[in-house]
Amino acid sequence: MDATRLERQIEFLKEVDRLKLIERQSVVSGTRRPETSAEHSWHVTLMALVLSEYAPPGVDLARVQAMLLIHDLVEIDAGDLLLYADDAARARHARREQEAADRLFALLPSPDGERLRALWDEFEKRASPDARFAAALDRLQPLLANFMSEGATWRRHGVTAEQVRAKNQHIADGSPELWRFAEALIAESVRRGYLPTNTEPP
Repeated sequence: MDATRLERQIEFLKEVDRLKLIERQSVVSGTRRPETSAEHSWHVTLMALVLSEYAPPGVDLARVQAMLLIHDLVEIDAGDLLLYADDAARARHARREQEAADRLFALLPSPDGERLRALWDEFEKRASPDARFAAALDRLQPLLANFMSEGATWRRHGVTAEQVRAKNQHIADGSPELWRFAEALIAESVRRGYLPTNTEPP
């Protein structure tokens, strides 16, 4: 057994345990407690298992789940950013995430670090059917969380239905069926008063 290799793997696992401390914008349904990034990663990876039949033909579920397990590890350093933040904030956050990826995946021995970094990059670029399906699930999970919390995050930040549709429409690139479901969820959120539209009076 290569003790040094094992030690580096364990150090990486200890470091990424910090993801349990990172709070996201969404809240846990039935509470006012912010969801953690680790909870999000677990939930969206489980969604991949349950909703796999809506993936395009040929998608590799194991690769999708691997992407979903690691895609938010960078939030250990970069934190979570509201999806509806302005372009300047998103550009700053993207730089911090790249720096975090450089640091975190380098903790692992070769070739483990390079393999996980390549998966992370693939997910970020939505560069394959696997990545596009994973990204679709990653956007669908917060939609569900907002619906189950009666629009808690949307209300807090003054988000409109038009913004939600625009920021989440790439779900269709990963799964047309899931995008149809997402559109119905957005419409129902408007109907229930969880999500305002731009046409509503102030």
